[in-house]
Amino acid sequence: MRKSGYRLGLWLHLGIGVLIIVLLFQIADRYRFRLDMTEENRYSISDPTRNLLKRLDADVIVEVYLAGELPANFIRFQKSIRELLEEFAIYTDVNFDVKFVDPGEAASTRARNQYFQGLINQGLQPTNLNYTIDGKSTQKLIFPGAIISYGGRELALNLLKGNRASGPEEIINQSIEGLEYEFANALQQLAGTGRKRVGLITGHNEPDTSQLAGLNNLVLTKYDLFRVNLPTRTTPITGYDLLLVTKPTTAFSDREKYLLDQFVMKGGSVAFFLDALSVNMDSAAGDGTVAIPYDTRLADLLFKYGVRINQNYVADLNCGDFPVVAGNLGDQAQIRMLPWPYFPIITNYGKHPVVKNMDAVMIRFASTIDTVKAVGVEKIPLLMTSAHSKVMGAPVTVSFNDLQSDLMPEKFQSGPRTVGYLLEGTFTSLYKNRFPPQGFKKEEMVEDGVKNKVVVIADGDLVRNELSLEDGKPLPLGVEPYSQKTYANEAMLMNLIDYLVDEDGLVETRAKEVKIRPLDKVKVKQERTKWQVINLVIPIVLLLLFGVLKMIWRKRRNKY
Repeated sequence: MRKSGYRLGLWLHLGIGVLIIVLLFQIADRYRFRLDMTEENRYSISDPTRNLLKRLDADVIVEVYLAGELPANFIRFQKSIRELLEEFAIYTDVNFDVKFVDPGEAASTRARNQYFQGLINQGLQPTNLNYTIDGKSTQKLIFPGAIISYGGRELALNLLKGNRASGPEEIINQSIEGLEYEFANALQQLAGTGRKRVGLITGHNEPDTSQLAGLNNLVLTKYDLFRVNLPTRTTPITGYDLLLVTKPTTAFSDREKYLLDQFVMKGGSVAFFLDALSVNMDSAAGDGTVAIPYDTRLADLLFKYGVRINQNYVADLNCGDFPVVAGNLGDQAQIRMLPWPYFPIITNYGKHPVVKNMDAVMIRFASTIDTVKAVGVEKIPLLMTSAHSKVMGAPVTVSFNDLQSDLMPEKFQSGPRTVGYLLEGTFTSLYKNRFPPQGFKKEEMVEDGVKNKVVVIADGDLVRNELSLEDGKPLPLGVEPYSQKTYANEAMLMNLIDYLVDEDGLVETRAKEVKIRPLDKVKVKQERTKWQVINLVIPIVLLLLFGVLKMIWRKRRNKY
């Protein structure tokens, strides 16, 4: 009787345990929650991304072209992509299908090459890997990207992004940090119904359409773009989410400044890309030429918002090249590419998500920016030169002779200088306690604005693309025509525009941080034996001790 009762008790306990587990599963299925125990919340999805995923109303198919045999750092990258997309699938009600594909699995070389070319045509950028596995050197072409399909539309997404000044491990880590933004931004672009409206200010001798073709094409990939001829406008600027002021060279009238000012006061964002000085490079031979100040008359407006663009040039040892005629061979001019400090390469960024992990950006003939007091406005630095900079105040002489001698580091001791600011807060109108320009009513003027954002970059050439040396066609933003190097000007401008018009706050996901915690190799070597004992010997000893104690306990129990 005692034995049968004992067995019945065991079955009852088992049944109750199973029922409890089933009940817990039912509760967990109805009231889902996830707990991220990492210090930096690396597995957590931000609220803007969750809201976006909940709004999806069509199935999503993601093909990630990162599979097969890979080195350890790319396996980590692949794992992070998989984990993120699994999280995405949890927060959406539609079918979220993820496939990992190895493009190199094609049956023949011809088929593989055709597959590779197809991915390139869709916009994916290949990366050539050289790594060693088991002492064997291996070379492999990979496509660290994905193609997302949603609602009958497709979008190619390059995922390997970061600052090229960093090492390979750091670039992988930066790419992992940006995964959520890249995928969420792509889904927002595919699922977006009402496109934002961007206005391009004209009428002040801005660069022509061929020089702004790169900017126009970039904006049109996500937003609607309109030309706003400010000199002919007589009514307030409405119906736009963002205005772009791109390298004007003539003065803004008081009425035109009022229109811009009131646009900001009513919640519209503005991005200014301005040159303080003008230089004619055709006259830079010999003793050189003097840079002449532009009189755009925007200084008082920017001063009221919290910044001042100085009439100077900042030179940097970390710079691009400029073509100089070094002589003739017969009737052919011989061109040499020499370092040109007036073309700084920016790799020093602020801490804002817009420029986090940004690759190198090239600017041309930029000026420094100072901040001034503006109540209620936060001034956030975005772009800074390197520590090896030099500031030259007006009058600035620009000469090719500067290229003939070596650039001496001891002459570049001005330290990092800021050339781009993001201004956030509640702006005060330039026309507060003043009468508006003729044709506008005082009672309709807004003197204290709503919370808003303004960007000021002291380089108008940042938005200007170069032309091809072969056929004169516009090149993409950031492509240098002589060396064909590609800088991240396009990516940075897209981030800026996204942030200025983004109501969902997706850009904030770029602030995610994934810390690398490498082992201290010296300490590992010194304490290797100790940790081997702790991990291998102690568990066995504890297991044996547990067995002996259990045996003693059972003997004592059976004795009584």
